[in-house]
Amino acid sequence: MSTMYAALYACLLFWCLHAVGAELAPPQQVTMMALNTNYTLCWDWDQSAAESDAVTFTTQYVAKFKLKSKKKSPNWSMACDNTPHRSCDLSAFNLHYLGIYVLRVRASANGRHSDWVLKEFCPDKDAAVGPPSKVDLSPAGSDLDVFISDPLTSTNSSMKEHLSKLYYHILYWERIVDTQALRTETLSSSANVVTLPNLQAWTWYCVSVQSREDYYNKSSSFTSPQCMQTEGATPWWLIFVYFLGSLVICFLVMLLSLYSSFWCYKTVKSTLCPPDQLPPHLKKYFCASPGSDIPHLLSRDSESELLCDKVTVCPESPVLEIHNPPPEALPVLPADLEPDSSSRHSRQDSSSSRDSGVYSTGGSSSLQQPSSNQSSGQAPFDMEQVKMQDMASGLKSQLLTADEGIVDMCV
Repeated sequence: MSTMYAALYACLLFWCLHAVGAELAPPQQVTMMALNTNYTLCWDWDQSAAESDAVTFTTQYVAKFKLKSKKKSPNWSMACDNTPHRSCDLSAFNLHYLGIYVLRVRASANGRHSDWVLKEFCPDKDAAVGPPSKVDLSPAGSDLDVFISDPLTSTNSSMKEHLSKLYYHILYWERIVDTQALRTETLSSSANVVTLPNLQAWTWYCVSVQSREDYYNKSSSFTSPQCMQTEGATPWWLIFVYFLGSLVICFLVMLLSLYSSFWCYKTVKSTLCPPDQLPPHLKKYFCASPGSDIPHLLSRDSESELLCDKVTVCPESPVLEIHNPPPEALPVLPADLEPDSSSRHSRQDSSSSRDSGVYSTGGSSSLQQPSSNQSSGQAPFDMEQVKMQDMASGLKSQLLTADEGIVDMCV
């Protein structure tokens, strides 16, 4: 009887242990997604096998050569600790590209853990190579230059640092409407600048590039096609169009510059010389002449003249000059008309008491009456002397009426 109870107890214990193990099933389909140096460990797990949703996963890694050491247990490095995600990114841990690593992952829930699932990983062997990071095209006459940028690592460095024999497979074709007549050409090169030869001038070509490495037969996907038109000898009509366009542009630039200069001139002129004019009654005081716009330049001397109301300018009066004629110029008087000296003196004495109104500038000069013979034979006088003769003739007539005697006078 006791033996039967012992067997029943053992069966019940086994069933309980089996039920607990079924609740925490280990992760399944553990795979490594590796591109260049970006590494991500992914797995699946049956959610229906757990009693609740509070399930976490732990991922660790170690170098494979450390597992072969019998002296001590390996020291596993923690990559992801109790994360709810079903993936773990190992790119930031700088796994050596030529190294071999062992990865393990397990599930945990309510203090219970599933079994570890191991995965061996070698980046050089298992990591795929990516396409070029950038492809540019540039025409080179009738050919095309292809500029290829290397694939980048997780730290933005070139993948050629890890794959020294990396090269590029270039696929190019002419862009045409009829896809059935499409004919592709291929070219392989490890250089970053490649010239596609034997192309037609002024033709559109499309290019797509793939990265390759032959040691582990790695090849990336092709880049998106990029198209560019080739060039060639410039046709004459295109040269004429360029020349005509340059002439039009030069003409427009000159016209614009002339218009700008004229506008600036008008602006400066209207600013410095406004069109408003002074009233006529102010112009005669401020301008040099009535019809001029030039202002007066006033000085200190002219300021006093402006204070005068009216200024009258008179000509200079002539000066009467009486000269003694030479003896040969005196006329010869008849004997009966020549007075004696006594009578001349008496007359002069008698006339000295009277004011005859004629004064001599010479002091001792005497007046003599010019005769008709003298006036006809004498040299012509100037205008002032002629006027003085007229004045003397009038004076002579006055003297004769006064019966003062004959006075000789020459002007």
